Amino acid sequence: MINRNTRERGYTLIEMLVVISIAALLSGVIVNSILSFYRTNTNTFEQAAQVDEARRGIGSMIRDIREIAYSDNGSYPIVSTATSTFSFYSDIDRDASTELVRYYLTGTSLRKGVTNSTGTPPTYDLANEQVSIISNYVRNPSQGIPVFRYYNASSTEITPGATTTSIIFVTVDMVVNVDPYRLPGEFTLHSSATIRNLKTNQ
Repeated sequence: MINRNTRERGYTLIEMLVVISIAALLSGVIVNSILSFYRTNTNTFEQAAQVDEARRGIGSMIRDIREIAYSDNGSYPIVSTATSTFSFYSDIDRDASTELVRYYLTGTSLRKGVTNSTGTPPTYDLANEQVSIISNYVRNPSQGIPVFRYYNASSTEITPGATTTSIIFVTVDMVVNVDPYRLPGEFTLHSSATIRNLKTNQ
């Protein structure tokens, strides 16, 4: 009978260090991939939520613009125009009284201010303005895109701040982006409204 002596050979210290280093490297790559995946998806979900909020806000804004009308004291329906601000009178709550409505961009928040008329004769005191946020993360200024653009009956664009008596059509663009440094990128919502209750001069 032939006796065979067997010798079990274990890992050396160097081999153990190499194995541990490779395992740590792979673990790091996997963890970073998972974290990146969750960050991207979290940003995507948040972006989707903000876009949905902006879509509802722009829908409400367009309804208000369509119903622009003379104020309770007889003032002309459109008060002032700018690329990021639009003020006008409109019966937004259908209560037979016309409100002073102001949409304006401050920072990255598009806001809506509403002032009811009071007294006899009726007056509008901005100290009583009720403000709500229509949309956050609005990036129009950084993209060089006006929120509001104004047109007359001939579809000729009117410079904001110029005469308001020829405005008959308004377009609204809202660029929404939760984080400009991450995907997904900007999402632009566009809508428009023809003012129903005005007889204008072209």
